Amino acid sequence: MTRPNTLGELKSSGWASVPVAEELRRNAIDRIRNGDPIVATVLGYEDTVLPQLENALLAGHDVIFLGERGQAKTRMIRGLTELLDEWMPIVQGSEINDDPYNPISAHARGLVEEHGDDTPIDWVHRDTRYGEKLATPDTSIADLIGEVDPIKVAEGRYLSDELTLHYGLVPRTNRGIFALNELPDLSERIQVGLLNVLEERDVQIRGYKVRLPLDVMLFASANPEDYTNRGRIITPLKDRFGSQIRTHYPLDVETEMTIVLQEAVLPPADVMDVRVPEFMLEIVAELSQQARQSNQINQRSGVSVRLSVSNHEAMVANAVRRTLISGGETAVPRVADLGAIAATTGGKIEVEAFEDGSEGRVIDALVRSAVHTVFVDSVDPALHGPIVDAFEEGVTVDVGPDVGLDAYGELLAQVPALQPAVDALLDGDEIDASHPGVVASAIELVLEGLHLGKRLNKNVHGGAAQYRGRS
Repeated sequence: MTRPNTLGELKSSGWASVPVAEELRRNAIDRIRNGDPIVATVLGYEDTVLPQLENALLAGHDVIFLGERGQAKTRMIRGLTELLDEWMPIVQGSEINDDPYNPISAHARGLVEEHGDDTPIDWVHRDTRYGEKLATPDTSIADLIGEVDPIKVAEGRYLSDELTLHYGLVPRTNRGIFALNELPDLSERIQVGLLNVLEERDVQIRGYKVRLPLDVMLFASANPEDYTNRGRIITPLKDRFGSQIRTHYPLDVETEMTIVLQEAVLPPADVMDVRVPEFMLEIVAELSQQARQSNQINQRSGVSVRLSVSNHEAMVANAVRRTLISGGETAVPRVADLGAIAATTGGKIEVEAFEDGSEGRVIDALVRSAVHTVFVDSVDPALHGPIVDAFEEGVTVDVGPDVGLDAYGELLAQVPALQPAVDALLDGDEIDASHPGVVASAIELVLEGLHLGKRLNKNVHGGAAQYRGRS
């Protein structure tokens, strides 16, 4: 469909101008009525955060999201652009998305006065109606609101001329959504500059008699600790946000696993065939869940969902590397590959203890606890005894990167009691349960789970390990 190119054509088309808050409300109503999510790519907030966000949009509120790092605050804000109309008309050449029916900049007002219904119209896509700024102590009013452009002055304009102004990020997001990330890091004098934006809906630049009645929806993010600290954010600015929404980490392992599957980037199929058993993914998710409950980890800094994503990618990468070295064709992560996540975990958690090596010990304890939890939850304790009995009769098993897949198949024949436990781990998994690599991964988890439950002994030699009975 051809869009109008002049103001007159726009009027004839019947297009109506509405405030951006009303535009968001209207499109949010359509999504809610149709049962569609407000933000499609954010998981785990369906019954907690998103209903509050829907209320805020329906109320036309500016919103601040409070939450620790890695809680999809910025993703939610960016996703709100999908609630804007796909295309919006502006006065041609406008730097601040002037409404053709109600221009506010000197450039747009002059153009409409000169050309009337022949005023040329441009159309902007909703993706360009979003502005974002990471709040830092050196952020200036010029960055957000605007400043006199010395080049325009040098071109011969008077300082009193509005056309000498260079607009900041907020005016350039007029009739759109503007996001301020980590709001408490903004200096207090700059926070004061946002008061008019949120309440009077205008900006003032350098004492000029310039009033820009902006139409902007403001969204912000903040860490709860910073946000509630006196002096980090001025009270009048807090008061001007219509809604304050608390975000959170995934409340259960299943949600965390779903997020990992959505976000993790694994080697493409033409590079390596990768098959990840569900229990290995569950171990990665369980580790993050336990880290958020650990008193050895600084919970004020948070344990981001990025920890799960990075750990999953590192575990798979180690399996791929191991498979490439051995000349295999299919990479299947095993318990032995969990050693690779120390590098990705160390940079994403803050350990409370300060002794040398404490970080490594905490990470190792988290891995062992996650493995044992998944094993206990997946394999009926009644299946443990026959396996332990076989080892008490003298069976020993070597595992590691140098042990071929055939050895694991032979172990199943040697210890038939392992088969029910392997089947229990793979029950309901969409992965090919007959694949030798998958079977080997399940066997390693069973053996490690029994060892962590103090049912088997384990001797470690470099990258290899041997399991045997305790007697």
